Amino acid sequence: MQGLILAAGMGKRLKELTNNNTKCMVKVNGVTMIERTLRILDKKHLSKIIIVVGYKGDNLIQYIKTLNIATPICYINNPIYNKTNNIYSLALAKEYLCNEDTLLLESDLVFEESVIDALLDDKRETLALVDKFESWMDGTCMKLDENDCIADFIPGKYLKFSEKENYYKTVNIYKFSAGFSKNTYVPFLSAYEKAMGENEYYESVIKLIALLETKEIRAKRLNGQIWYEIDNIQDLNIAESLFAENESEHYRKITSRYGGYWRYPKLLDFCYLVNPYYPPEKMKEEIKSNFETLLTEYPSGMQVNSLLAAGAFGIEQKHIIVGNGAAELIKSLMDKIQLEGDEKIGCIYPTFEEYPNRYDKAKIVPYIVQTEDFRYTASDLMDFYADKEIRTLVLINPDNPSGNYIPYDHLLKLIDWCKERNIRLIIDESFVDFADEKSLDDITLLNEDVLKRYQELYVIKSISKSYGVPGARLGILASGNEEMISYLKKDVSIWNINSFGEFFLQIKEKYDKDYVKALQKIKTERKRFAEELEKNLFLTVYPSQANYLMCRLKKGNSHDLCCALLKKNILVKDLTEKIKNGNQYIRIAVRNREDNDILVRALQEYEGV
Repeated sequence: MQGLILAAGMGKRLKELTNNNTKCMVKVNGVTMIERTLRILDKKHLSKIIIVVGYKGDNLIQYIKTLNIATPICYINNPIYNKTNNIYSLALAKEYLCNEDTLLLESDLVFEESVIDALLDDKRETLALVDKFESWMDGTCMKLDENDCIADFIPGKYLKFSEKENYYKTVNIYKFSAGFSKNTYVPFLSAYEKAMGENEYYESVIKLIALLETKEIRAKRLNGQIWYEIDNIQDLNIAESLFAENESEHYRKITSRYGGYWRYPKLLDFCYLVNPYYPPEKMKEEIKSNFETLLTEYPSGMQVNSLLAAGAFGIEQKHIIVGNGAAELIKSLMDKIQLEGDEKIGCIYPTFEEYPNRYDKAKIVPYIVQTEDFRYTASDLMDFYADKEIRTLVLINPDNPSGNYIPYDHLLKLIDWCKERNIRLIIDESFVDFADEKSLDDITLLNEDVLKRYQELYVIKSISKSYGVPGARLGILASGNEEMISYLKKDVSIWNINSFGEFFLQIKEKYDKDYVKALQKIKTERKRFAEELEKNLFLTVYPSQANYLMCRLKKGNSHDLCCALLKKNILVKDLTEKIKNGNQYIRIAVRNREDNDILVRALQEYEGV
């Protein structure tokens, strides 16, 4: 068995990274793609490795010589790399193909060793390595039958995304027997090149052969092995998170992305907080049916969108503002407060830190929760801040990460207390809909009577979290302070939400009954999930009225646990550095039952305690 690597291309989409070097010399976490590939192949007892070079070929050859690869390496030069595609590069190596079984690879791949092992361990002689198609993938795809025969070969420009569940992506790693190359592939390659020219792709030849009755080439399906194809700097960024040098760095690089985990389709995200039971299918279908219009036409401005939000939540238009997520409104509000002068604010810790992060740390008066289970009441806050000179009090209810919840009637007392002392009160109720109350009216402060009770009350809600639409980026802020609302509307962009977010607000009321049902489902699942987690010998699970559960580790290290779970494609939030009280903590989002059970099993199997 020999290896054959095609490395003649210019890699233009990597821009300045390939100005002076070949594409395969681009580094992923400090290691070039070609070195990573050669180190893996060097372990496989190959007779030799053939590399077709072209662009900056001399640079590549000199670099490879410094790697001290034990397997013999020989080179073929493609002098017209800038005028041809990979069919010409492969044709240059056809004599090698005919003489020995071959592993054929593209040079712009990053993969773990098990990817190559999957091919070598399979006794079938001629195989195309494939993986289930995911949204991040590009290029040629296949359809397979139950016998791993290639039923169809679909170039990227002909992909029908409505049929993506039936697609497999070629990894661009193949195993060819010498007989297959000599008797079938090379003759077809020569004929195709002669007929179609040199600016074509060798995959087109594989497509022709795959559709023959002989079925000489089969597909080898990957099963969770990690690989990535690097065409641009975004691909490079993803690859660096997938192939970090150690587990700790892997976890850091994944969590520092703050979302976008659809680029990691196998990842179960227990870190970011959404509603797993909403939106309903019919609502999603309605949005899909309007997709083209929403994508190609401008959204309305702030005046219309605040009117939509007012109708959706029963608030007067002059008392509500819509944001590009709650984060936009938090920033605008906190910036405005800070502009007003040398004022101190009260914040509860541990908490969601977007509010204090938007304010001068020296002016924050912290209430640090000292109870074992991180419970506190409205009375606790009033007692603590009674002799503190604060102008603003920020409360997340239920709190994040503890899930602590202050009931509605107690909040009214806190509002009156703040009114007596002229303390501005900001209440973030992004998670309040998940609280165990009979109806939403019993828990929300999004109520005109409440807002008029005290004009310095500001109620913020993340629609993304409670309604399960984080991609739409929606949040609202309501207050009886019309002057402040007017200022905030001028402070943010007039087109601060997109058409998808606007359309969601437009149709929201039609699905309110579905929302209530979804809330009941998550409350039921939260109770069951907490009970399952409580059976774990090394976790203490704190009561929560939100869609997440905070847990203390009775033994072991939270970071080690998070890294071990990530190896199983499970992402949870490490809280230890956030709390810093000498104990170890994690936060786990409540997902659907199937996903939650996967996490429970992973915790049962964890051996790091």
